[in-house]
Formats: sequence, structure tokens, C-alpha cells
Amino acid sequence: MKQPKVIFFDAVGTLFGVKGSVGEVYSYLATQVGVQCDPQKLETAFFKQFKKSPPLAFRGVDIMAVSDLEYQWWYQVAYDTYQEAEVMDQFKDFDGFFRQLYDYFATPHPWFLYTDVFPALQHWQKQGIPLGIISNFDSRIYEVLDLFGLSNFFQTITISSTTGTAKPDVDIFIEALKKHQCQPKDAWHIGDSKKEDYEGAKAAGINAFLLERNGDIDRSDYTIVNSMEMLI
Repeated sequence: MKQPKVIFFDAVGTLFGVKGSVGEVYSYLATQVGVQCDPQKLETAFFKQFKKSPPLAFRGVDIMAVSDLEYQWWYQVAYDTYQEAEVMDQFKDFDGFFRQLYDYFATPHPWFLYTDVFPALQHWQKQGIPLGIISNFDSRIYEVLDLFGLSNFFQTITISSTTGTAKPDVDIFIEALKKHQCQPKDAWHIGDSKKEDYEGAKAAGINAFLLERNGDIDRSDYTIVNSMEMLI
């Protein structure tokens, strides 16, 4: 396979993941303020509300307003999650609780780094291939990357909240390509979501690879088990 001029990665679920589950984290933090709720019920509620929410992308807004908009977006998801789980009446100060919840995800505590990430990134960096991130995450990604010592691997980071468009929309991929002055056919994208990463990148004309992290993806020619399979 021809060496790419840039390799893009998804972030959550590709480079790092949530320890246990979102439901477990939401449950654990709630218990710290005296709110008892079932982790599995919260997990189900979270993904229901997450999927119902509009994209985490704010088009045509001042860059200085983005952090507040990100916070408000996640506040609504969290509020609706606990409401769906029928525990909102247990909170004495949900606003104060949510600030702790939001800040918690900018620390290393809820995250883990996949074991294949460092060897793969180091290999490609030694090959002289520029690396970038395309993610539907928010501005906390910079803190998480720093915590894991990953920031120096990536020349560019393109996130939905500041770009104004989210995967699988081709616009976010095109925006990332512009930063590298690279044609789609000369780029790779690796991610764990078939719709957002694989289909989105393919629609933009990028060589896409679907990363099988959980063993629940039907294997095919475009599926890889871990990043090391792609070493060139």
C-alpha cells in the first residue's frame, strides 16, 4: 500500500477509551453526592440521550463562545440522562454536581490508553508521516492528550465543536485535509465507528480503516483489529 501523506485518527474509542462504562462513571460520581443510581440504567439512558442530541458542532459562532456552548451541550445530555434514569429528584445541587462531572472528564481518572497506540504512533512518526486527529469530542481533548503524553505526536487536531461540523459530515474531513494541504486520496483515516469514521472518511475520498475495538464488528477487508496492523 502506498505510504500516506497524512494519517488521521479518531480519538475516543480509538486512541483512548472510558474505563468500565459511562454509566459506571456517572453512577460513581453521583454516589459521591448521595445520589444512588444503577450504572446499567444510566448507561442505557446516556446513550439514548446522546444519540438524540444535535451534533456537538457550533457553526458561525465566536471561538471565545465555544467552551460555554460545549459545557451547555454536555449539561443537557447529563441532565436528560439522570432524568431518564429517574434520579434527578435526589440531587440537591445539580449545577454544582455537573461542574464536578464535567471537570472529571478532563482528568486521567475516567480514561485508559489502548496498548497499541504508542507503538503505532511512534512507528509512523519515525517514518516521517504527519499525524492528525479528527474527533467529535470537545476542547477537553487537549487536556486528555497531554495527560497521556500524546500531544507531540499530532500536527493537527480538528474537533467538531470548533469546526462547526461533525463526523460523518464530509466537511470536517475536508477541513482537516486543508491543514495538511493534502488530497483525500493521499490520506488515511482510522477510527472505531463505521458510520462516523469509516463511512464519513470514505465519503470524503479518504482511505478509511475501521478499528475493531470491541469485537462486535463484522470483519471485512476494511476492518483492522488494532493500529499495529497498519504498520507500513
